[in-house]
Amino acid sequence: MARDKFHQEVRQALEQEGWFISDDPLYLKIGRIPIHIDLGAEKLIGAERNGEKIAVEVKTFSKSSFITAFHEAVGQYIVYREALEEMEVERTLYLAIPADTYEDYGEETLVQRVFRNNKIKVIIYEPSLISTLSWLK
Repeated sequence: MARDKFHQEVRQALEQEGWFISDDPLYLKIGRIPIHIDLGAEKLIGAERNGEKIAVEVKTFSKSSFITAFHEAVGQYIVYREALEEMEVERTLYLAIPADTYEDYGEETLVQRVFRNNKIKVIIYEPSLISTLSWLK
């Protein structure tokens, strides 16, 4: 299983925000289909996200075509969200996107429409700072 280029940076950013990484990767099996979501994390302490459990799929958008990478990421997100629901896993799924990709394309009408209509939750991360910049719900 290949990890995305900035997998470790996103993991470290979540840990710096007080998330406990419980799974790396988060493994599910639906029938005969194995699913590996990049990270499973939980917030054990703190008022803002007390007891919250999340799953994070990290994307780098390193393909030459943004729309090809976007299509793949959205499809993967939808399948993973369905798998979590099927297994009745109490985790909120997030798609982690690099800040530069979001700055270039995130406010585009098509991208916003896809996020909204598919209820995609996004973490915008800055790999060079090893930090998350925004959580879009």
